[in-house]
Amino acid sequence: MRLFLLWTILVHGLVLKVSGNAEVHLGQLKRFSLRELLVATDGFNNILGRGGFGKVYKGRLTNGELVAVKRLKEERTQGGELQFQTEVEMISMAVHRNLLRLRGFCMARTERLLVYPFMVNGSVDTCLRDRPKSKPPLEWPIRKRIALGAARGLAYLHDHCDPKIIHRDVKAANILLDDDFEPVVGDFGLAKLMNYKDTHVTTAVRGTIGHIAPEYLSTGKSSEKTDVYGYGVMLLEIITGQRAFNLARLVVDDEIMLLDWVKVVLKDKKLDALVDADLKGNYDGREVEEVIKVALLCTQNSPLDRPTMSEVVRMLEGEGLAEKWDQCWQKEDMIQQKSKPTNLHTNYWPFPFDSPSTSTSSIQPDELSGPR
Repeated sequence: MRLFLLWTILVHGLVLKVSGNAEVHLGQLKRFSLRELLVATDGFNNILGRGGFGKVYKGRLTNGELVAVKRLKEERTQGGELQFQTEVEMISMAVHRNLLRLRGFCMARTERLLVYPFMVNGSVDTCLRDRPKSKPPLEWPIRKRIALGAARGLAYLHDHCDPKIIHRDVKAANILLDDDFEPVVGDFGLAKLMNYKDTHVTTAVRGTIGHIAPEYLSTGKSSEKTDVYGYGVMLLEIITGQRAFNLARLVVDDEIMLLDWVKVVLKDKKLDALVDADLKGNYDGREVEEVIKVALLCTQNSPLDRPTMSEVVRMLEGEGLAEKWDQCWQKEDMIQQKSKPTNLHTNYWPFPFDSPSTSTSSIQPDELSGPR
């Protein structure tokens, strides 16, 4: 273990004092003492939110910096400290403008805490559904920027981290917004961090109802394509302003899952009925249509049919969406020719805006009427 620690120091340039609660620095990553974070958060009383991995508290460091402190709910087990620290270091090396930067961490006898910069504009989920009346709704250009920025952040985790990082809980609540409403993906790497006792087999399904890919739910095996599925549902959250799972929808509809509800609405080609009423018709109909198509490609039942996040980035940037959409419909036509009408697979794919032979460019953004 000492040799491994020495190797870590040599490779990463750590400055370590491994006894007690002494500070540890890894580049800009700091090891905080439990006392520091107790003082910063007023004894863990300034709660910002709750999630699958624990509670988040607002804090202020002695230098005046505002931070968000995530208190992981699972207690540290004996012998896991070095592995936990190694995983924290791995997460800290994922540096991208659309990923939430880890500021520091704390390991105490029964506590594990992660420290992040405080995001003034909160999460996309909060801005969509829990914003104060004095705060304007997210405009369509900002929603487009959120979609593209989140895709870039996830693509970085999948393609440029070694080993690759699978988020496993992509949703609007885990996309945070900085001062300029630039999106940053939060909570990435925590699924691996919380399962450090066995890094090869998923010990529990992590995620949020409505965002969990069907193959992950049934097998417990996650991949980058499970993130793609969750991202697709998140796109629908951004467009509709609705939660991925909402029992209240039963009052007026038969579908409690947002994805299922969207498919029902698309059956009647009611594009305007999908868009968040808070936008009051101020959106580009063609752009909305394109983002919905990306969302539907991402939420296909088979993970093999879903695009990669790098492909999603390119499609949102205006490259390859039409070709990808047509390929899926051509494949679906072949399946329907070989299958009975009652085949579940043929019924999965939603009714289209268009097929390769039709177009909906004439749809206009009409005035609308009345997430864990």
